Amino acid sequence: METATPQPKDASRTRERILGAARREFARAGFARATVRAIATAAQVSPNLITRYFGGKDGLFVAATEVHLALDRMFDGPRHSLGRRMAHGIVDRWTGMEGEDPLLVLLRAAGERGEAAEALATFLDRESLEPLRRQLLGYGMTEEEALARARAIDAFILGISARLRVLRDDLGDSAALEHWIAGTIQRLVDAP
Repeated sequence: METATPQPKDASRTRERILGAARREFARAGFARATVRAIATAAQVSPNLITRYFGGKDGLFVAATEVHLALDRMFDGPRHSLGRRMAHGIVDRWTGMEGEDPLLVLLRAAGERGEAAEALATFLDRESLEPLRRQLLGYGMTEEEALARARAIDAFILGISARLRVLRDDLGDSAALEHWIAGTIQRLVDAP
């Protein structure tokens, strides 16, 4: 009788499976209602592994909401098409990541947890507002004008993200949505 050779455990793959399940559960239920048991069940692991890898629910939340945006590709190009490039990147993220988007998890948790709200504000300043301000400066705007327009665009994007993603509205026709977002951003860039 031949015995099966045990498969080596892959801690990295298990960790990623847990993070994927956590992102989906935090996005679906929010931080307060998400449970370690539900996340462990979805990831097909013991709840003890969540404690082992992440130190518990808080540590798992921090790991699951680590977000980095590659906005340089979106910003690179002429001023007259900045709105179109940004809208494409935004809608592509919304339709491509769904419940696993760490930014969506962070947006939903910001109303429940002060540290999530602070993390979101810091993230938006570093990953969105500042690179956009630099791009607008590159188009020849003054510091004051670039910062004011970057803030307006940032507030617009955060507002539609909250309305369409956090409040769980249907995105509807993504092409029409992208066109509307592009036009609005471009007006904020070019307004006198």
